[in-house]
Amino acid sequence: MQFAVSETPGQPAVPDTNFPKDNRFLFVVIAILAVAGIAVSGVSLQRHYAKSASKFCDFGERFNCDIVNRSEYSTIMGIPVAGIGMVGYGVLFALATAHRTRRETPLRLLGAAGAGLVFALYLTYIEEHVLETWCILCLISLGVIAGITLLAGVVKLRAGNLKG
Repeated sequence: MQFAVSETPGQPAVPDTNFPKDNRFLFVVIAILAVAGIAVSGVSLQRHYAKSASKFCDFGERFNCDIVNRSEYSTIMGIPVAGIGMVGYGVLFALATAHRTRRETPLRLLGAAGAGLVFALYLTYIEEHVLETWCILCLISLGVIAGITLLAGVVKLRAGNLKG
C-alpha cells in the first residue's frame, strides 16, 4: 500500500491515504521523459562547447544545431541554455521519483513543467523568427517538455482533491 506524506514545518509527516495510486505509472513515464530530456540537453551542451562543426545535426541552412547552440541566444547571463535544460529536467526527474508521494508534488510538477514549456516555446520562437534556423535537438526537447507538461496536468487533475 502506498501513502503520500504531508509535511508541515514543525509537525510530523502524516500519510495521505487519498493519494491516487494510478499516478505511479504517469510518474514513471515522466521520469523516463526527464531522463531523455537530460540526454538531449547533454548533447546540446556538448555541441555548445564543441570547437568543430558537426554533420550529425546539419541538414542545410534551415536545420543546423551548431548555429543555434552557438548563437548569442544559446546562453543566459553566461549560462548555456542546454545546461539550464539539464538542471530543469533533473528537477522534474526528482519530483517524479523521490518526491512523488508528497502532497504538493502534482502542483509543483505541473508548475515546473509549464515553466519549462514556456521557456522552450520562447526558444522555438527565437529559432523561427530571429535565427531562421531550426535545431533538431531543441525540437526534440520541446516535444519532451510538452509531453511532461501534459502528463503533469493529468497527474494534477487526478490529484485534484489534494490541496497544493
